[in-house]
Amino acid sequence: MSRHDWWGVVLESPDPLALAHFYSELLGWEITKEDSDGAAVAPPEGVGYIAFQFSGGYVPPVWPAQVNVQRVTMHLDFEVVDLQAAVAHALELGARESEHQPQNNVRVMLDPAGHPFCLYADGAS
Repeated sequence: MSRHDWWGVVLESPDPLALAHFYSELLGWEITKEDSDGAAVAPPEGVGYIAFQFSGGYVPPVWPAQVNVQRVTMHLDFEVVDLQAAVAHALELGARESEHQPQNNVRVMLDPAGHPFCLYADGAS
C-alpha cells in the first residue's frame, strides 16, 4: 500500500479470524488481512482499521468493572441509525447484550470474545 496514514486498534482474541468475520459482518467492512497470525477489517473509505491478534492466554474483560478481575481498558463505539435493529443484528452474529446498560440510547454489547462495544443512536456515546 502506498498510504502512510493508517491508524487502528488491535484486539487480542483466542480466535482472531472468527472475530474478524464477526466485525466484518457487523459493520459491513472488508477483511483486509487474514493469516495465521491474525486478521484486520477496514471500512471502504477512511484510514482506520480494527485488527485481531491471536492470544493463547486471552482472558475476556468484565463489564462493569469488578475487583480483582480483568478490567476493560477500552471499548469500541459505533453510531447506528436504528438501535433495536443494530442490536438484533449483533445478537444474530453472536454478540451478547450486557446486563448492565448505563444509558437508554446506548446498548453495551459483548463480542464473541467478550470485548465490550457500544451501539448508540441520537449522538450519545
